[in-house]
Amino acid sequence: MTVASHGDVAGLFATPRTVAEHRPDGSIVLRSPEPLGEFARCTGDWLEQWAQQRPDAIFLAERGNVEMPWTTVTYAQALRKVRAAASWILAQGLSADRPVAILSDNSVDHALLALAAQHVGVPSAAISPAYSLMSKDFDKLKSMIALLNPGAIYVSALQPFAPALAAIKPLHNAQIISGNADDDALAFRAIAATPETPDVAKAFAAVTPDTIAKFLFTSGSTGTPKAVINTQRMLTSSQQAKAQTWTFLEQSRDLVILDWLPWSHTFGANHNFNLVLRNGGALYIDGGKPAPGLFAASLANLRSVMPTVYFNVPRGFDMLIAALRSDEELRRRFFGEVKFAFYAGAALPQNLWDALGELSLETVGRALPMVSAWGSTETSPLATDCHFLAERSGNIGVPIPGAELKLVTSGDKLEVRVRGPNVTPGYWKAPELTKQAFDEEGFYLIGDAVKLADSARPERGLFFDGRVAEDFKLNSGTWVSVGTLRVAGIAALAPLAQDIVVAGHGGDEVRFLVFPNVAACRAHAGLPETADVNDVLAHDKVRSAIAQGLVRLKQQSANSSAHATRALLLAEPPSVDGGEITDKGYINQRAVLTRRADAVARLNDDASGEWIGL
Repeated sequence: MTVASHGDVAGLFATPRTVAEHRPDGSIVLRSPEPLGEFARCTGDWLEQWAQQRPDAIFLAERGNVEMPWTTVTYAQALRKVRAAASWILAQGLSADRPVAILSDNSVDHALLALAAQHVGVPSAAISPAYSLMSKDFDKLKSMIALLNPGAIYVSALQPFAPALAAIKPLHNAQIISGNADDDALAFRAIAATPETPDVAKAFAAVTPDTIAKFLFTSGSTGTPKAVINTQRMLTSSQQAKAQTWTFLEQSRDLVILDWLPWSHTFGANHNFNLVLRNGGALYIDGGKPAPGLFAASLANLRSVMPTVYFNVPRGFDMLIAALRSDEELRRRFFGEVKFAFYAGAALPQNLWDALGELSLETVGRALPMVSAWGSTETSPLATDCHFLAERSGNIGVPIPGAELKLVTSGDKLEVRVRGPNVTPGYWKAPELTKQAFDEEGFYLIGDAVKLADSARPERGLFFDGRVAEDFKLNSGTWVSVGTLRVAGIAALAPLAQDIVVAGHGGDEVRFLVFPNVAACRAHAGLPETADVNDVLAHDKVRSAIAQGLVRLKQQSANSSAHATRALLLAEPPSVDGGEITDKGYINQRAVLTRRADAVARLNDDASGEWIGL
């Protein structure tokens, strides 16, 4: 069953409008006819504004565990601490050449330190905690620290970060800051109590749209992570465009977000955090995440704080749907109070889209509106926005005001490129990589492909059509659209497949490497939680269900490029050190295929008894 319409968006969004310029060379340039409005000089202007206009309104909230009450910080309190910490930052002589590096997860202290640096023109760089807490060799963390040469490094507590700090110690002379006042390091609490000096106001006044606000690192899946320069212009113009598409933001000040998405990535930081700050909303920091053993905290937080808009990645929606089915009270509150849900980070499988619509219809008599957007770290991140009711999952919307998209033929696909004030000027200390990232007209080469939903009506949006570099040809000469097939495969194997890597390069058939949802596989097999993962994946019921899923996928399309003939279940989860996965759960196809060449060989071995086939 497909749910045709996801709710009513009247009063929430602007009408989607797009103009298309068809060029003689065959390329198409898409842009919004709506001009981009005036945007703020810097993010600090937003904080100053709300501290004056809404001093007692909650800005940030967190709690150590779900049994504790929320600790809140108002806009006025935040500004006082930001100015105080900024005084300390200036006294240390920090700058773009000696920025602030933050190694820890989201927290109030993390937010205030980053805002303090930005307030006085000093970049901050939030680095995924996975590189410190999950890595075995710390190689990527070392490369990041060597590139940044930070003047200060923040961790939430010394003990869990001790191995990482020891590994990078020879690479810097930074002051270590801890969020734990009991640690043998400079406590952030002391920094936030620094007497404010007149230099803060002077430095704040000197910040311009060209000032570097932060460095955000790419995943580094194909090499050393690159530091993407994020200017103040990128951040504020992106939020101005968002306000012009999400018109409800200007009409009320009831924006409440409960969010786990990491600030080391552009989705959680530039999209969600800045959405709250720009619009005077409240951000409740979710200490959980969509992972085994951690999502229970997210659900407890959701029962405590119901957001205006619900943000998540596909893995999070998968886990949410299971929870909503088993909790009627949560289901009624969620569908009754959330205005709409927003997915990004990866394409949402159609089965999850359908399930949310069906649950909402059953619960409150209307389908929850589902929207999305598209972009990258280099586009801060917004380049398109789907602020309308799409007929199905995968529509990434239309160009935002101020941004232009150039669609260029690449094989049998349309490669998309981006230009606008939201786009990075380049990569830090990497002029050659910067030069290679743009075409002759200054469009950023993002590497994605798109399809027009309706070539005669560009305002109906675009569909993400995979990564250009990920697609490959079979021996028959037929192109395999990896992004499209991955999503279809996850849906066909649901709920047993957590993610899929598409293999078959240079062969006659498509084959899947499957990262299983081990909990779902255990449940399907009727095994206890203590059952070994290898026993779970070898169980006849699991293998039979995967085989049936492959059959379902083939029934949807007999074309050899649109289904897989074999699947191999991987017991080893994706590797952070190997660049196989990001904090958001996005799987890098190329990195997995390279790192797991032995698994690909077993998948292709006709004599192997490991794979499951049609």
